[in-house]
Amino acid sequence: MTPLRRANFQRLLKPRHIVFIGGRYAIIAIDEARRRGFDGEMWAVNPKRSDLAGVPCVASIEDLPIAPDAVYLAIPAGDVVEALRSLALLGAGGVVCFSAGFKEAGNTQDEKDLVVATGDMALIGPNCYGLINYIDNSALWSFEHGGWSPGYGAAIITQSGMFSSDITMSQRSLPLAYMVSAGNQAVLGQEDFLEFFVDDPLVRAIGLHIEGLQDVPRFERAALKALSKGIPVVVLKTGSSTIGSELTISHTGSLSGSAELYEALFARTGIISVSNPSQFLETLKFLCVVGAPKSKNLVGFTCSGGGATMLADYAEKIDLSFLPVDPVQEIELAALLPKIATVSNPLDYTTPIWGQEDLTYPVFSKAILAVEAGSAVLVQDYPAEGLDNSKVFYQRDAIAFARATKESGLPAAICATIPENMDIETRQLLISKGVAPMQGIHETLNAISASAEWSQNRVRILLDIPRPLSPNLRVGQQVMVSEPEGKSWLLANDFAVPQGKVTSGQNLGAVASELGYPLALKMVSPYLPHKTEAGAVVLNLSDAASAIQASIKMQADVVSYNPQAATDQFLLEAMSPKPLAELIVTLRRDPQFGIALVLGSGGILVELVGDAVTLLLPLSPHDITRAIKKLRVIGLLNGFRGGPQADLEKISLQIHRLCIAYTKHQDEIAEIEINPLFIYSDQVCAVDVLVHKFN
Repeated sequence: MTPLRRANFQRLLKPRHIVFIGGRYAIIAIDEARRRGFDGEMWAVNPKRSDLAGVPCVASIEDLPIAPDAVYLAIPAGDVVEALRSLALLGAGGVVCFSAGFKEAGNTQDEKDLVVATGDMALIGPNCYGLINYIDNSALWSFEHGGWSPGYGAAIITQSGMFSSDITMSQRSLPLAYMVSAGNQAVLGQEDFLEFFVDDPLVRAIGLHIEGLQDVPRFERAALKALSKGIPVVVLKTGSSTIGSELTISHTGSLSGSAELYEALFARTGIISVSNPSQFLETLKFLCVVGAPKSKNLVGFTCSGGGATMLADYAEKIDLSFLPVDPVQEIELAALLPKIATVSNPLDYTTPIWGQEDLTYPVFSKAILAVEAGSAVLVQDYPAEGLDNSKVFYQRDAIAFARATKESGLPAAICATIPENMDIETRQLLISKGVAPMQGIHETLNAISASAEWSQNRVRILLDIPRPLSPNLRVGQQVMVSEPEGKSWLLANDFAVPQGKVTSGQNLGAVASELGYPLALKMVSPYLPHKTEAGAVVLNLSDAASAIQASIKMQADVVSYNPQAATDQFLLEAMSPKPLAELIVTLRRDPQFGIALVLGSGGILVELVGDAVTLLLPLSPHDITRAIKKLRVIGLLNGFRGGPQADLEKISLQIHRLCIAYTKHQDEIAEIEINPLFIYSDQVCAVDVLVHKFN
C-alpha cells in the first residue's frame, strides 16, 4: 500500500464524513452507520430524490460540498468507473464498492478499468459487504449487523461477505476492532489489510478468511511483520485451486496440492491455521482476551469428575499436558479440599465447596502454585435462563478463579462443555474480569494449544527469519528424462545413488557379472514414470542367467502394458542394503509460491499412506529436521525395537544440499521426485528418481 493510499485508507476507516451513493442499498447502509453510532457528517448522491433516509441528497458527485473521507457506492456496475473517476478528482479518501458485476461475473476488463479510475483512493471491493469500525463506531455496511467491542479486539478480513455478516451475528462475544469484507480485492487485498492492521495498538489478533491470495511474497512479508509485533494471525482457508500445468505425472499431486502449499506458508510465518468457523472465533477470542500462553502445560479445574476426564482425554490427543501436582504442595492443597476430593490435575474440587468464594479461591491459588502451567482452565456450564439462583454459585467460583489467575499472571479460560451453555451476560462478565469465556471443550483446548504453539514458533522463527519466497519461476513444456540421466544429475550434485550401468539386452549378462550380485534390473524408457506397475523392475537377481531371463520377461510385460514404452535399454544396479526407512522427497515449483519441498513416507504405499509434509524454499536444514520428525516414519528412524538411530542432522544436511542444487538449476530442472530415498544411520541413497526438465 503506497503512503498516499494508506493515508486514504485511514480516512476510510475513521471518517469525519460519509457519502452514500445509490438508492435502496444506500438507505440500508445509512441505517447501519447510525446503528454503529456514527455521528459525523453524512451526504447522499441520488438525482431522483431529495433525501435518503433523512440524509440530504445532491444530484451528482460534482455537487457535493466536501471531499468525503468515505464513500459507500451501490450503483449499477456500468456506472461505477465514471463515479470513481469523479470521486478521485474530488479528492475522496476511500470507497466501499458494494456494486457487483465485475471479475466475479467474467467482466475482467471492467474491473481493470475500475482499478485505473480509483487512482490513489483506498477501495474495498467491488462485490463486497463493506467495512465496520467497532472502535470508533463507523460503518459502511450493506446489511444489518451485530458485534461489539470492549475497546480492543480482532481485526477480521474475509473473502466472503456472508461469512463476515455471520461473524457479526455470532453468539460468541468475540471482541471486535474492525471487520472488512474484501470482495474481489481489485485494489486492496488481504496483504494490504494485514499489513495495515498490525500497526493498530487496539488490534490484539487478526483473523483472515482466505479463499486465495493474490501476492504470496507480500503476504509473507506482512505475516512476518505481524509475528515480529506479537500480533497473532488466525486463518480459516477454504476452497481449493488447481496447481496448474507445472504439476507432472509424479506422485506429488496427491501429496502436496494447493491446500498443502498454503499450510506450508502459514507454518513458515507462524500463522495459526484452523479448520472450521467455530474454531476460528474461539481461537481469536482466547487470544484477544488473555493472549497466548508460553507453554502447553495446563492447570485445570472442574466441579465434576466427568469434566476432569473430558479435559484430560482430549488434551492428551492434542499434545497438551496436565502436569502432576508438586508433591510438596499436595498435602497443603488436600487440606483445603473436602475429604471426598482427590488431589490431581485436572482437579475436581467437588460440590461441598462449590459456589463459596472464600473456599474455592484458596484452592485455585494453591493448585496454580502446585503445578507448572502456562495457562488455566475451569469448566462451567451455566444454567438456562430463569434459573438464576444456581447461576450465582457459578459466578462466585468464576470470580474466585479470575482473581487467582490474575494474581498468578496465567492466561485463563472458563469453558462450557456444550458451546451454548454460556449466556451473553456471563461471557461479558468474564471478559471484564480478564478471563476468556470459551464455548466447547474441544474448541477451548484447541485454541489454547494453537496459541501456545504460536508463542513457541514465534521465538523460533524470529531467531532465524526465513529468506523471502521467490515465485514467478520459469514455466513451459516439460519432458521426463530417463532414470539414468536423472541419477547422473544427482551424482553430479553430490547426492548418493546406487552403483549401476546402462546396457542393452545383448550385453546384459556381461555387465551383470562385472557389477556383481545381487542386482536390480530396470527398463530405461521415457514412458515409464512408474516402473513397478508396468513390470519394468526386478530385484535381487543373483546371477547372469536370471538377469537375462528377467529382461526377456520384462520386455514382454512392458509391451503388454504400453508398447510405446518398451526398449532394449536396461539399467543394472547394485542392490542397496536394507534401510532404516524409506522416504519420498520431491522438489517442484509453483507460480505463486515458488519452490516447494515435499517429504513423506516413501515406497510403494506412498499414496495409500499419504504421510507427507510440504515446505517452501528457501529453508534451513533445521526446517527439514523438524519436518521429518512430524512424519509417522520417525519411529523407524528413532531406533525402532532397539535398532540403530538415524542422525537426522546429517540426513537433513544431505537433503538440504539437494534443495540448493535444485535452486541453482531451476531454469533447467522442473521437478525431481525421489521415491524411495533410502535412509541409513548417517547417509541417504536415491534408489529411484523421476526428473522432469524444461524442453
